[in-house]
Amino acid sequence: MTYEAFLAGEPVIVTAALTGGVHGKEANPNLPETPAEIGRAAAAAEAAGAAVVHLHARQDNGERSFATERFQEIDDAVREHTENVIVQHSTGGTAAPTADRHQPLRTDPPPEMASLDMGPLNRYDHLTSENTRGTVDALHAEMVERGIKPELEVFNDGHRNEVHSLVERRDLAEPVYATLVFGSGTLTRPRPRNFLTAIEGLPEGALFNTLGFGRHQLPFATMGILFGGHVRVGLEDNVHYRRGELAESNAQLVERVARIAEALGREVATPDRARTILGL
Repeated sequence: MTYEAFLAGEPVIVTAALTGGVHGKEANPNLPETPAEIGRAAAAAEAAGAAVVHLHARQDNGERSFATERFQEIDDAVREHTENVIVQHSTGGTAAPTADRHQPLRTDPPPEMASLDMGPLNRYDHLTSENTRGTVDALHAEMVERGIKPELEVFNDGHRNEVHSLVERRDLAEPVYATLVFGSGTLTRPRPRNFLTAIEGLPEGALFNTLGFGRHQLPFATMGILFGGHVRVGLEDNVHYRRGELAESNAQLVERVARIAEALGREVATPDRARTILGL
């Protein structure tokens, strides 16, 4: 996708990353953790304009869970509360065994989408994730088997090479959908010139989604809108609404980016329109 897509006013897909698996209510008490909280947060985000909800699971104590049973509880709650939103599970995992990372793919029904990390990642002083090609291929194979579309998470320049490698060695359903991630650690440094380089480095015909951590969420989402891409916001990636002010909810962050998209002339995609765009 390109600036031409912006000029044409093509719809923008908004993904809400509701909870994540790193920080919890200690960072923002409005961050949902239980299945019921996540279900209600998904409904509010959908009403605000989100077509996709990106889901992690947490145990009762707030720590991350990969268990199929816990994802099933969350999915059931999300479907109970929402109208038509697209469910996307995370398979990312810092230091988690590969076997655990397959479990989010095994709910009934399976999620329509799931994240697929494109390579190694370091965050903060203590979090790392290997993501070997063997792990990537194994997760992709199960996604294909269960009819799940992969959301390719690209954390840095080398991961764009891995997207090309994956396209070459696996039969990816079109369109390829990649999330470009900007932030600290081994993520791509959040600078506008790096954003343009990242867009240009994707395979021909690939769609891109834009994710900026922390204070970079809003400016990078806006750039994603301007350059014809799609956007992800939410408390997983950013707990603030503005400097020094915690966000009230995921829906508040979704509503703001939806308002910006429409002010810039891009319609916010409904879940069904998003399914058409993504080839679900």
